[in-house]
Amino acid sequence: KQERLSDFMRKRERGELLIQKMNKLQDNIFKKIQLSVSMDGFVHFGDTVMLLNPDNNSSVENYPGTCSSLTLAITVDEMSVYSAKSLPAPCGVSAVESVDPVGRNTFCILSVDGAAVGEPIRFGQKFGLGTTGGFSDQMLYLASDHKSFMRSAKKSYLQQVFLRDELSYLTCWQATFLDPQLRLEYEGFPVLANSKVIITHCHTNRSLAVPRNFWTRSYFGKEYEVNCHTY
Repeated sequence: KQERLSDFMRKRERGELLIQKMNKLQDNIFKKIQLSVSMDGFVHFGDTVMLLNPDNNSSVENYPGTCSSLTLAITVDEMSVYSAKSLPAPCGVSAVESVDPVGRNTFCILSVDGAAVGEPIRFGQKFGLGTTGGFSDQMLYLASDHKSFMRSAKKSYLQQVFLRDELSYLTCWQATFLDPQLRLEYEGFPVLANSKVIITHCHTNRSLAVPRNFWTRSYFGKEYEVNCHTY
């Protein structure tokens, strides 16, 4: 008994108890984050943003109960919840109903082509999307790659979206104007803040999507699958 108590005390001092790990993870990923405020109406490199999939009335008819707005978020599997001191890499993403900016659903827009922090992002220009998940010692980057037999989204079997710990051609995205008839005209124009855009993966030319008919129950509740697919 004395040995067990000593082991318990030692683990508690180091923050290695299961409850301590779970509390630390939750404290970080649910930490409130301040979003960037645009002074000129545009989105800029270095901005902290949420990626929101807006309320879609048509989804009510097809999939009752999925009409609310969803945000792109880190998803952590149960094993990581119990064991991780920080976010694992690679790590999954999902769409969640929370629209409050916290560690798990806020992203920083990163320059990948030498553009300076504070410059507006333009349609057709490459950028990265990084998240710390509320942790101070790491950055994970939104990525995708061509689907294969071994690598695809779990429910839809479409192209997978995930987070990895290094920037590469797999982590480059661009904003595409929503109306296909005006896309060429708007190429090179700055992207307006709070506007509807399509986010396209540069390497595969497929776009971020939330079909809403594929969902799972995670440690944090109901989460919808995010994939890369051009409809």
